[in-house]
Amino acid sequence: MPSPRSPLSRLFTVLLAGALAGLVLAVAALPGGLLGGSVAKAALGAYAELPDALRTPAQPQRSYLYANDGKTLITTFYDVNRTDVPLAEIAPVMRQAIVSAEDRRFYSHGGADLRGIARALVANLRGGGTEQGGSTLTMQYVRNVLKTDPTRTAEERQAATEQTVGRKIQEIRYAAALEKTLSKDEILNRYLNIAYFGSGAYGVAAASQRYFGKAPADLTLGEAALLAGLVQSPDEYSPIDGDKARALERRAYVLDAMAETGAISAAQAAAAKAEKLTLHPTAQPNGCTAVAQGHDDWGFFCAYLRQWWLTQPAFGNTVKEREQALRRGGYTVVTSLDPKVQQTAQQQATGVYGYDNKRALPIAAVEPGTGRVLAMAVNRHYSLDENPAGQANHPNTVNPLISGGDSVDGYQAGSTFKLFTMLAALEAGKPLSTGFDAPSKLPTRYAAEGEGTCDGKWCPANANPAWMDGYRMMWDGFGRSVNTYFVWLAEQVGPAKAVEMAQRLGIRFRAESDAAFAKDDAENWGAFTLGVAATTPLDLANAYATVAAEGTYCTPLPVVSVTAANGAKVAVGQPSCKKVLDTDVSRAATDAARCPVGQQSAYGQCNGGTATSVDRIVGRPVAGKTGSSEQNATETFVGFTPQVAVAGIAANPDDSTDLVGSPVQAKVIDAVARVIKTAVGGQPVKDFTAPSRELAGDPQRPKPQPTPRPHQPRQEQDRGLPSDLLRWLQNRRG
Repeated sequence: MPSPRSPLSRLFTVLLAGALAGLVLAVAALPGGLLGGSVAKAALGAYAELPDALRTPAQPQRSYLYANDGKTLITTFYDVNRTDVPLAEIAPVMRQAIVSAEDRRFYSHGGADLRGIARALVANLRGGGTEQGGSTLTMQYVRNVLKTDPTRTAEERQAATEQTVGRKIQEIRYAAALEKTLSKDEILNRYLNIAYFGSGAYGVAAASQRYFGKAPADLTLGEAALLAGLVQSPDEYSPIDGDKARALERRAYVLDAMAETGAISAAQAAAAKAEKLTLHPTAQPNGCTAVAQGHDDWGFFCAYLRQWWLTQPAFGNTVKEREQALRRGGYTVVTSLDPKVQQTAQQQATGVYGYDNKRALPIAAVEPGTGRVLAMAVNRHYSLDENPAGQANHPNTVNPLISGGDSVDGYQAGSTFKLFTMLAALEAGKPLSTGFDAPSKLPTRYAAEGEGTCDGKWCPANANPAWMDGYRMMWDGFGRSVNTYFVWLAEQVGPAKAVEMAQRLGIRFRAESDAAFAKDDAENWGAFTLGVAATTPLDLANAYATVAAEGTYCTPLPVVSVTAANGAKVAVGQPSCKKVLDTDVSRAATDAARCPVGQQSAYGQCNGGTATSVDRIVGRPVAGKTGSSEQNATETFVGFTPQVAVAGIAANPDDSTDLVGSPVQAKVIDAVARVIKTAVGGQPVKDFTAPSRELAGDPQRPKPQPTPRPHQPRQEQDRGLPSDLLRWLQNRRG
């Protein structure tokens, strides 16, 4: 950044100006024809030698992140606070002010102004300082480009500002070459977009926002004059960080210059001088911890987007190049974040647990058929601020509690994993009517010892035998969350098929123990169907979104579009989807998933559910599943319509032994249902398509089943893991 000039520097400038004046006067004494030919030849030669940065400027610009409406600013990323704007979007008084202040003969000289250099020499000798500079706007532009060109070495950038006659002559040659190839307005536009105005603002767009909180098109005469006066010594004259009185003196100088050139009248200059300096300092946010005030919950989505960005080859070959592209490339990113859905999700998460609660309710919302992430909320501040002693992740954290990664493996999601067993069974040709007389306890083929075993075998149990035991099919087995039915079903198709199905739908095993089980011993992972593997709300919501989209899996996507600084669209905003399930299989699973939420399947086979309040809250076709891990350590609900899938998991991110308890299940169900309601609000009502008769099968029950009272949610719990198996799993996990 420029700094106040020392007496020695000022003396050197005066001497340099004198030397240059002598040089240009000598050149001016040449015969006219020779002079014209020499200058033209020199300029053309210089153009051939121009650095690429002067031919095609690639100056760093900040990137903007917007919500999915394209208007709500989430944050910006930058190394240099700068954004290019076309000349038409800069107030005419700003253009006139900078020309009057810095280069009055800008529209008549050819790059180097002999009269301007001589005038500056006289003025500086009289004033004993450097009140006027000898450089034209074109020469200043050349210097600014070369000293900030990211493709040049630090030494080369430093050389661009050395106070030597040789450097100045090269600057003049480059300026003359540019004047031969660019229009005056293009040069002026480029200059206004790169000049430093102090307080960290590069270019007139950033300066207008920094000092006055407005666009450059809206600058008044007084504001434009103040900005134009800053470029000579930006930090010294800055009314925010420097000397406000000097800033006003410079404003008066510019206004007088504008009157002298005829850009404004003397009366207009006097009126503008009399105006009180009114600033509206606006600090430009930078990064995910600087999201819009009052919306620090957006930081979790922002961080997820940034991690996604760093994996995209379109922005560079390496992570470092992609990071640099985000901070210097001037991209406009319209993200998939829906402010209304996000607001509801955050309100619901904090309504269940406050910011200071050690327990958390991370919630994620995904759009089926595109994978676009609509919301990521949790009762935490996305912040690097310190937490009270002994509190690792609350109330402040930047850990990915919703999406997983880094140190976050996820949380057990209980019976929500029964979906993967059901899908595997349906894919294997077993219809929804597949029946089994589910006992209270089911001896399995998996060897186990200790309490809760049956003759040396793992013996899972139903949480509510009176309500769960008996002849069940997939519909009511899923609706009532019957453990022994689904453990039996997993044995029929093989647990490995259920594990593979989960992975196919995007469930990632981040915990080392889970990954090892999936890789080496999936066929003996009988407890998998009860949701003992860790997952995240985002993975779970997207897996259920795949079923909602009738078998089309889409990679989670945090953007709608990305536009480069030159206006070109970057090919990264399109969904990446593939068919991973047969359509009829997906429809059959959805038909069974109508049962838990209090709705009826297409074949009339729902007779009770664990989340029947969802039907009343959402008020349109909806499906879903609850999940309670062992001893209610976590409580989960995931629901979906054809337009959205939402998952929430109540857990303690820092202590898996802290049991959230069964009473919170109803709150989690309510929270997720209300997020679904917001997400589909205003959208047309869409129904699910019924599965084929072939995949439904023949739902003949051997005995009548009692029907519970309407809208009476039943607490479920995925009990039945013997204590020694639990300890073994915990040891493997930790």
